[in-house]
Amino acid sequence: MPLLSAEGTVRKMIGELREGDNTVQYSLPVGSETIALNACLGRTVRLEALGDIYCVHCARRTKTSFSQGYCYPCFTKLPQCDLCIMSPERCHYDQGTCRDPAWGEQFCMSDHIVYLANSSGAKVGITRATQLPTRWIDQGASQALPIMRVSLRRHSGLVEDLLRRQVGDKTNWRALLRGVPDPLNLTELRDTLLSGAREGMDALHLEHGLQAFQPLAEAEVMEIRYPVLEYSPKPKSANLAKEPVLEGTLLGIKGQYLLLDTAVINIRKYTGYNVAFTVH
Repeated sequence: MPLLSAEGTVRKMIGELREGDNTVQYSLPVGSETIALNACLGRTVRLEALGDIYCVHCARRTKTSFSQGYCYPCFTKLPQCDLCIMSPERCHYDQGTCRDPAWGEQFCMSDHIVYLANSSGAKVGITRATQLPTRWIDQGASQALPIMRVSLRRHSGLVEDLLRRQVGDKTNWRALLRGVPDPLNLTELRDTLLSGAREGMDALHLEHGLQAFQPLAEAEVMEIRYPVLEYSPKPKSANLAKEPVLEGTLLGIKGQYLLLDTAVINIRKYTGYNVAFTVH
């Protein structure tokens, strides 16, 4: 008999920091159940895609999932699926072409944080201020440092665009899952990057005003630990669309990945899939 079992639509994992040592405590929503995953480490887990996919917005049955859980009509119409979400510097709200101006005012015309993180190495990123430290946990960052607060998402994208000329803005998933990255001095890196971007920042200040960009000089680096028993030197990615059953010993959880001894799987990629999840 399985120790745990649940069936239904899967959502991205929920990660919360444990007080004291900042180890992430993970849970996995499946249908009406929420499975505490840390307690499953070292056990055999089985994840089976049952063939149905449902849009996370409208619940429409769909053959293919777009943008991590949406059906094609929602993908083409919803503001959260627009190109400017991935490239905020391309925000077109002021042009009157926002897919949903009310949504844009709520989510994009709000405080955002530009940050540095160390997941598979140094990277720059942005997120809504209310999404910290969730954003860092979802990316599997072992270290993170907020460096600037802005009041518009577009402004955060403009700053990120400047800084990524000096440092990457992507995470290498293979490097992420091979082990803990070497520690970085993110405070020193912040100062180096901002110094290198001084001319560009001066131009942004001139166009948008000094108050639009608030440096977070007193912010401290956050260290995050992940529940991993063992990393894989050569992580292999599972594909539920081709092989609907994934089974193996759960060796760890990091970012949105489950690390099994047979393969690793990015749960967020399969948001909206109808699955059966069991733990033995």
